Amino acid sequence: MKNLSITVEQIDACLPQTQCRECGYNGCLPYAKAMQAGAETIDKCPPGGLNTLQNLSQLLGVEATPYVSKVEAQTRPQQVVTIDETTCIGCTKCIQACPVDAIIGSAKQMHTVISQHCTGCQLCIEPCPVDCIDLVPMTEKSIDESQQFVNQSRLRYQQREKRLNNLKQQRRQKHLQAKNLEHQKYIAQAIERVKRKREEF
Repeated sequence: MKNLSITVEQIDACLPQTQCRECGYNGCLPYAKAMQAGAETIDKCPPGGLNTLQNLSQLLGVEATPYVSKVEAQTRPQQVVTIDETTCIGCTKCIQACPVDAIIGSAKQMHTVISQHCTGCQLCIEPCPVDCIDLVPMTEKSIDESQQFVNQSRLRYQQREKRLNNLKQQRRQKHLQAKNLEHQKYIAQAIERVKRKREEF
């Protein structure tokens, strides 16, 4: 059943903004949209744990009790990643995978993690070809610091998505321009061929 009285933004605000995709969706916002549409349950966020479950339960008016044991079993401790800088080969695959731009570096140069921005999503681990990324416990934060971190992570994710969309549009525009130039070239050649044939007669 749809929760039309609750906005997607309100639901998204309950989520930890790790953008880890462990819920089965491509980020926290798509999961929030699915819950708002009544197409998803409130127990799909391992990083959020019981706190997120309770917040979603209160907001959406859904009883949390049936989900508690499952959420307790799947909850994982908050962690961040570190890169072994002596092993890193600078392949940039981890940079491309990070949903909040918390990894910096350039091709064939050592990469490093900005730990205060890392959400611990772990999406960078699998693509690493030299297994140089490790998990370490996240520094404990106060409630205010945690909320600030969540808001910051959401903003960094949105900014990255906007940047990638802009790049995609730019590539598409360049492709269309190149295609148009190619078409114009063929048309010009066709016109020239017709012109030469007329001159022959």
